Formats: sequence, structure tokens, C-alpha cells
Amino acid sequence: MLKRLFLQCIALSALAFTLSSCASLSGGGWTTLIDGDSGMSNFNITGEANWRAEGGAIVADGTKNGYLVTKKSYKDFEIRAEFYPETDTNSGIFIRAQAPATIAAVSSYEVNIWDIRPEPKFGTGAIVDFAEVPVPIKNLVGGRWNLLEISAKGDQFVVRLNGVETVTLKNSKFAQSPFALQHATGANGLKGGPIKWRSVKVREF
Repeated sequence: MLKRLFLQCIALSALAFTLSSCASLSGGGWTTLIDGDSGMSNFNITGEANWRAEGGAIVADGTKNGYLVTKKSYKDFEIRAEFYPETDTNSGIFIRAQAPATIAAVSSYEVNIWDIRPEPKFGTGAIVDFAEVPVPIKNLVGGRWNLLEISAKGDQFVVRLNGVETVTLKNSKFAQSPFALQHATGANGLKGGPIKWRSVKVREF
């Protein structure tokens, strides 16, 4: 009898933990901006990339650069984004972008997605010009679905790829602005691979 009660307690504890974990992901103030192939209406399009809904995701490819820029401005927040790049894809998320019409690394924090960046210390998982990753890059993402998590609170930043922390940063240069999803050409003007976003969620602190 005691053994049965003990096992029931363990089972209930495990269930409670699972429900708590699920609630932390599905609730808690998360706003879904992209869900499968829907959500482009939550963004302004800048540049010439051929953004479109396709195959259960928001996709861009080809030889043109461009961004999906959130219509809302964010200060302290978390982002959870599921994405699929190829090895030669040049993409990323630009947070606190001070010039939403002309997104650039000089006016935002660029959390990079680029496995073969010519300057690898600012490749996949880095914040370009602010926080370097070890070289050679360990957290490669090409050819599969990945989870990118970004936390920005005041001057504190944390980036995680597939649950692994890649960089942290303490910096107060940019305080609040929209964020943007990127599609860009590759090195030396090469085409570069496609980028697919199937889930993008944001939660403000």
C-alpha cells in the first residue's frame, strides 16, 4: 500500500512538472507573430527579398536582401523563433533596430544566423560587432530546424541556440525599437540559401 502511494506521488509530481513546463511555453504573455505560414501581417516589409507563405512557413530566397520588421516596438523582451536555414544561408534577427526602414548592424543588435560567415567569430549565434562566438563555430544550424532564443532586459542580453547559450552581452547602446527577420545574399555577392520561419513568439517583461 505504501509503495503504491509512493509511486502515485511520483507520477503526480511528474505530471505537475510537465504541465508547468507546457504552461511556461504556451502562456505567460507570449504573443505569436508567425505560426506556420500565417503572420506576415504582423510585419512591415523592407528591401526586395521575396517573402511569402509556403509549405507551413514564411520563406525568402533568391538574390535580393530584405527584412520583415515588427510593427510594434519592444524594449525588454524574449523571442523564441523556429527557423530552417541551409549551410550557406545568411540571416538573423536584428533587435532594437533604431532605423526600421533601413535595418543594419550599425543601428541594432544583429543576432546572426550564418554558418559560413567570412568572419566566423560573428557567425551563427553571435551578436555582430558586440559578442563573439568561439571559432570554429560549434553551434551550426544549416540543413535542419532550430530554436533561437533571445533575451533582452535593460543592458543584459542572452542568446541561446537549441538550448545552448552562445553569447551574453552587457551593453546599453540601443534601448528600444522593433526587431527584424532577415534574408540576405551570401559572401561576395553569392546567392545564399533560403530562410524559413515557422514560429516566432515574443514576450515582454
